[in-house]
Amino acid sequence: MLNRPVASEPVADRRAGGVWSSFAFVSVLVCAVTLLVAYFNKARCAGAPFDEFGRSTIFDSVKDSTVCYSDIQFLWLGRDINEHVFPYLSGGITPDGALTGGAVEYPVLSGLFMWLGAVGANDDAAFLLHSALLLAPFALLTAYMLGRMGGRAALLWAAGPPLILYAFHNWELPVVCAAVGAAYTVTVMTRYSLRARAIAAAVLLGIGFCLKLYPGIFVLPLLLHVLVGEPEPGVDARSPRPFDVRGAFAVAGTALVTVAAINLPFALAGYEGWRASITFQQLRQADITTNSIWYWGLRPLFGSTPAAEATFQDVVSVASPLLIMVAFAVATWLGWRRFAVTGLYPWIGVSGAMLCGFLLFHKVHSPQYTLWLIPFLVLLEVPWTLVGAYLLADAAIGIGVFRYFYTLGSGHSAEVTENVVQFGVWGRAVLLVVFFFLFIRAKPRVRDSEAGGFERDPAPVLAYSAL
Repeated sequence: MLNRPVASEPVADRRAGGVWSSFAFVSVLVCAVTLLVAYFNKARCAGAPFDEFGRSTIFDSVKDSTVCYSDIQFLWLGRDINEHVFPYLSGGITPDGALTGGAVEYPVLSGLFMWLGAVGANDDAAFLLHSALLLAPFALLTAYMLGRMGGRAALLWAAGPPLILYAFHNWELPVVCAAVGAAYTVTVMTRYSLRARAIAAAVLLGIGFCLKLYPGIFVLPLLLHVLVGEPEPGVDARSPRPFDVRGAFAVAGTALVTVAAINLPFALAGYEGWRASITFQQLRQADITTNSIWYWGLRPLFGSTPAAEATFQDVVSVASPLLIMVAFAVATWLGWRRFAVTGLYPWIGVSGAMLCGFLLFHKVHSPQYTLWLIPFLVLLEVPWTLVGAYLLADAAIGIGVFRYFYTLGSGHSAEVTENVVQFGVWGRAVLLVVFFFLFIRAKPRVRDSEAGGFERDPAPVLAYSAL
């Protein structure tokens, strides 16, 4: 089993490394320009004059019609961010799900970013700017890592429409960076043993969990990858090798300890405020703002009475987590079948499939979640036609849903904009099902010819492609 540092780096590897670094450099430069466009897109909703609370007076009148709404600017009010209250240590949640005091709806590290963005800000425009400055480096680092791993395909992240639409919509960039960093650690830093790389990646996934939860689901495929190991250089991957049980447990333990170490101080200092973020998500319902298949697909089957609405929410509260867990189990099983055939566990492909299952069946499918998916479309070889179709469906949500809200509020017919939203909802859903199966069998996008014809150690690459 390859559980030790790679012995040496050939001259050809060093030469080709420069080619990959060039891809990364270009990706970072392009990403920087895209981030400027993304900021000015959202800043259209912000600016003087401000009301007594520091809210831009134009915000409510243009946020939907001009599609410049952002959760960042919106949450300047309502979470005591404008009062510069440190999150979680005070406050709580009411029985009907309203957060009070310093409680916010996100995990603790995202709450810290919210608080830091408000330092020195006295209005929502300054809060948006400060938050953008805090978040932008994570997008640039993500662009660099994807450039190193995915070559020119990293431009999908660096220059794609999702980054313009969502870079500063919410606090997604740090968590995407943590998830990509875990993949980068395992697949690129091959001078270290697999176990060491995976433990470091588990720390990053634990940090990601404390930002937006979803990277935590990738710990399972990662530990299975460590369990079955990587082949020795020059050895057929299908050759028998012992399982690294201790390494797998180390990965799981590291992730758990990381999450506990980050959350424990907040839980001890202000349990009610800390617990409120979890309760808020548990109480959130599938409604017109969630963009999910549950609202657009299942809700019409129920009546319009309060009792019918309650029944619908009860069904979703059971069916959603159940189907998510089934999707996780199926993805893990399909990955194990690939291991039985190839001798390698495609942990990144399985992680992507699990994310698809989560996005498909969760009761909330916010537009900015597309940023979570983009790295998998960069790293894994799926048809570009499908990628383009997904971006089109995503734009129908990311742009269309706000125009839909504007049309509803203006009293005009919303038939056209509702159809656009429906196209986005069902287009994404169908493609997520397709990606679920494609990811597990997908090859890496970058071929050896793109990297100058050099021979890399195949184990880390094959470990996520299962060639």
